[in-house]
Amino acid sequence: MSRFCSETSHRVGSASLLVLAAVLAGGTARADDAPAESTPVPQESQPAASPQAPATAPKDDVGHAHPEHGSLAEVGAKLADPTSNVWALFTEFDLSFSDGDSNTGDPKIGGDMVFQPILPVPLYGEGVHQWKMINRPTLPIVFSTPIPTAAPNNFDHDGGLGDMTWPMLVSPPTGNWLLGLGPTWLIPTATQKSLGNEQFGVGPTGILGYKTKKITLGVFPQYFFKIGSVADGDENPDASFMNLLYFGFLNLPDAWQIGFNPTITYNHRAPSGNKWNVPIGLVVAKTIAIGKRPVKFQFGFEYSVVSQRDFGRRFQVKLNVIPVIMGLIKNPIFGGG
Repeated sequence: MSRFCSETSHRVGSASLLVLAAVLAGGTARADDAPAESTPVPQESQPAASPQAPATAPKDDVGHAHPEHGSLAEVGAKLADPTSNVWALFTEFDLSFSDGDSNTGDPKIGGDMVFQPILPVPLYGEGVHQWKMINRPTLPIVFSTPIPTAAPNNFDHDGGLGDMTWPMLVSPPTGNWLLGLGPTWLIPTATQKSLGNEQFGVGPTGILGYKTKKITLGVFPQYFFKIGSVADGDENPDASFMNLLYFGFLNLPDAWQIGFNPTITYNHRAPSGNKWNVPIGLVVAKTIAIGKRPVKFQFGFEYSVVSQRDFGRRFQVKLNVIPVIMGLIKNPIFGGG
């Protein structure tokens, strides 16, 4: 399997671009009682408060609110929870520095973008009692990534689409616990051999975590096995690899957050010393309103305490832009509302 796929296939689809296109497209007046005088003086009528007036959505310190998901701080906290009911467009821009025994000079620089629509589909029930199917199709768009060649200290720089992954988890209502379980799919959308596996794959995925008003913590693993190939005489090793996102966020005043969300990767088919990449990192996030649309911005960096010996990612800077979008499926598919 290519180096790029083993490091970026975790970014939890081209069909989902259709979703982006679809998205972007009182009381009766009443007079006050007049004072008892010989000549009545008419009083200015005042509107009576309507007992049916809807409650306003909660607001944060800067006065913005979303009619469905609450204040900007609440929106930011929900976007840190992979099992929430918020529809959004997760976009990440990465600048990576890679190194290893194949390189004797300075670390090689690569850049890519990850596009991931967040599409929770309501299945049954409402509110805190709702079952959901969590869909997070992920498509890497590679601007340039260094690929070692057969010659020592020599690299190609390739760009294009990587392989799409698509986790589909059923999440039950479990209070403060974050739970989900289902399959995850590997779809060979890579435009170059160096950027993908040329294989279809499937495997298990799940979410396990816990949240309070202040913190959100959890893990989101995916494992892939080959189930088919798109190339005759496929020479790539059969896919058998894992991505494990581990995340934690602390909610701060004024819709700020601080936390971490690195992804550990493991490739069972890689040679010894090249199977693991284990990053640690830090992220700072702020949710703001652009017009009436909440948008979460995250900026962070990661350092790999374990990385591929021959050549792998050592350091990464990343910027996330996550606008909330209108949910296209409002009613539970199986009722229960």
